[in-house]
Amino acid sequence: MKKILIAAAVIAAAVTGLTANSGKKTEEGVGIDTAGLATATFAGGCFWCIESDMESLPGVREAVSGYTGGNLPNPTYSQVSSGSTGHVEAVKVYYDPAALSYDRLLDAYWRQFDPTDGTGSFVDRGAQYRPVIFYRDKAQRVAAENSRDALAASGRFDNSLATEILPLNEFYVAEDYHQNYYKKNPLRYKYYRFNSGRDRFLTKTWGEDLQPTTAGKEQVSGGYMKPSDEKLRKQLTPLQYQVTQEEGTERPFDNDYWNEKREGIYVDVVSGEPLFSSKDKFESGTGWPSFTRPLKSEHVVEERDFKLFLPRTEVRSRYGDSHLGHVFSDGPQPTGLRYCVNSASMRFVPKEQMEQEGYGDLIAIVEGNTEK
Repeated sequence: MKKILIAAAVIAAAVTGLTANSGKKTEEGVGIDTAGLATATFAGGCFWCIESDMESLPGVREAVSGYTGGNLPNPTYSQVSSGSTGHVEAVKVYYDPAALSYDRLLDAYWRQFDPTDGTGSFVDRGAQYRPVIFYRDKAQRVAAENSRDALAASGRFDNSLATEILPLNEFYVAEDYHQNYYKKNPLRYKYYRFNSGRDRFLTKTWGEDLQPTTAGKEQVSGGYMKPSDEKLRKQLTPLQYQVTQEEGTERPFDNDYWNEKREGIYVDVVSGEPLFSSKDKFESGTGWPSFTRPLKSEHVVEERDFKLFLPRTEVRSRYGDSHLGHVFSDGPQPTGLRYCVNSASMRFVPKEQMEQEGYGDLIAIVEGNTEK
């Protein structure tokens, strides 16, 4: 099933000018700023699914799909999927250790696949889809072994755990069309994932414990966190949910903040992390709130967006992982940028309320009395 979907994806990519590279990109070529980040590498079957689930965790900056554990340099997808190279489909996770510990990352990992199946993963069969934790040092090895032993002793699974723990060797980044597949091809991805039986298995196995306790003020920098999907559906309006969780777009000139002129800040409606300041807001004529730069650059993540014919740069919040909008290079000075943001993804906090809501340290920036 997966090979059929991949073939369709490659054809679609060619039509839109996003042809898959036959060669490999280095990790630097993926466009990741690794400063201050730690890495962890996991295999759990289809790397589209592990990448998607890992990137939903607060504290994860990026998850990169690739191949590791084999004996052939620079393998291609077709070579790995044939099972002849010894590689497995794996995901290299870049995360903020101040926001998410390796132990918490392991807790989330076990909830993404079937750790008792050592001969494949759901509809994808063969050793290239078997589950493996690849450790980069002794600390990760010990943590992985302890985590696996604790899960085995919990009685969660009737069968023995078959997940291997192996030293990490060369990790090869997979072809471009595999990266962020769940974002580039959401319908195909959801079709594949549903029919694979993965989600049915996870829901049956974990029930209410499916969402790991990876977030909380003691784990997430600044106390910013993304609530569970169940809580989000209760907390957000239908439009806010559609925009932040499903990458929707609200109507121009018919939203809360496109014409907002008061002093204050705009925070993520999901996590509360500060995103933009009135000091950097300008009238763009587009009908959406527009800013020349973020209030806190570390809270805004930029990713390539391939939904339209031409690639764009999507803007998301770091800890809430909310879709905010897009950034363009047609803004005014001093940056020349235009962060075009959906009002539904934000909540406006007027300057006079910032202190009582815990944003008092940002008042000077809003007033223009200090540099960011």
